[in-house]
Amino acid sequence: MANVQSLDPSASPLDYYGWELRRQREANGLRQGQLGEIIFCTGSLIGQIETTKKVPTRDFSERLDAALGTDGVFSRLVGLVLRSQLPTWFQPYAELEARATYISTYQAQLVHGLLQTEEYARALLAVDHPSRVEEMVAARLERQRILQGDNPPALWIVLSEAALLQGVGGRRVMRNQLGRLLDFCDSPWVQIQVLPFSVGQHTGMMGSFTLLRFEDDPDLFYVDSYDQGHMTANPQVIKERSVGYARLQATALSPEDSVTLIARVMEERYGNQP
Repeated sequence: MANVQSLDPSASPLDYYGWELRRQREANGLRQGQLGEIIFCTGSLIGQIETTKKVPTRDFSERLDAALGTDGVFSRLVGLVLRSQLPTWFQPYAELEARATYISTYQAQLVHGLLQTEEYARALLAVDHPSRVEEMVAARLERQRILQGDNPPALWIVLSEAALLQGVGGRRVMRNQLGRLLDFCDSPWVQIQVLPFSVGQHTGMMGSFTLLRFEDDPDLFYVDSYDQGHMTANPQVIKERSVGYARLQATALSPEDSVTLIARVMEERYGNQP
């Protein structure tokens, strides 16, 4: 196992977190096992995080701050650590998403990452990243914190009916995921519209895309693929995609009728199933 003291704390947020954890633990005169007992985990986990073998969670970080009296140091650091676990090409978008005041997105196949349950996200990420599932799930859940703050962005999602029917993770996972969508039906800042198959051809058939709006910066258009993301503030692209998105909103079911469809699919397709 690597000696944590050989780590360069400036190498990455994860390296700095591990280095700082070791420093604070030793300053408090605690062995790994002793600290583990205080925050209800194993000493082995403490060692793995100190040597960057494991990625800390937000809950772990909050318990560390309470145990070591570090005044929120680790709770602040963990946001940087988890963001660094996102794919490199996706990190610039995630930073802008966290700053946006208005997010409008069309999702052609999947529930948007900001609304995914932990189990749904785990099932998706395990397909292509089986060795990094836990840290990638933690990073995705960290992204969702922007909806929980005092000033969350307005989020408008047009969701293809396909996303309701594509069985990700099995019936129980899908039932819980659709239930999560219904939980947002009373949110003043989140609106969900389902685009039913019955509309036929539509302007979103080229795939998912997102528009970000900011207080003082230009609007951005974003689309991703398997290994890269594309962002542009080109006014013509923004204009075309904004009109396209408005047409999707006009064609989709109303938010109220969308709730009815989501609830029906949840019960008829995924209800009372193992």
